[in-house]
Amino acid sequence: MDAVLRGTAIYIFLLLVFRLAGRRTLAQTTVFDLALLLIISEATQNAMIGNDYSLTNGMLVILTLIGLDILLSLVKQRAPFLERWLDGKPVVIVEHGRPLADLMRKARVDQQDVLRAGREHGIERMDQIKYAVLETSGTISVIPQEPESRPGH
Repeated sequence: MDAVLRGTAIYIFLLLVFRLAGRRTLAQTTVFDLALLLIISEATQNAMIGNDYSLTNGMLVILTLIGLDILLSLVKQRAPFLERWLDGKPVVIVEHGRPLADLMRKARVDQQDVLRAGREHGIERMDQIKYAVLETSGTISVIPQEPESRPGH
């Protein structure tokens, strides 16, 4: 039972920490982030397993974590407010070529991040973007401006 309680506590703690860290933390993985993730996973394993390194205890912790994940997904389906709190909402960070600086700063996104995402659509400049949206996954979706139709064409 100790493994179930430890696993539950660590799961909830990590959900809160990663939610507070923001979406872009998960979307932009650097070498530093990977090293940090590996260290966190080792510390998490030690916190969940305790002194019992048995196969049974390890399996119990894994089942607890997967069960909590399934339970949370079911709860989020029935409680949209909880899903919005845990996953967040998409945020428009560029509107008609104009970066929304306050929202971008809050999300820790800069214009280079937006232009990087825009290059997938052949966008080279901010004024070619109709909307850029920071998705709940941490990725940036870019909607290009419609090309202006020229008279006679």
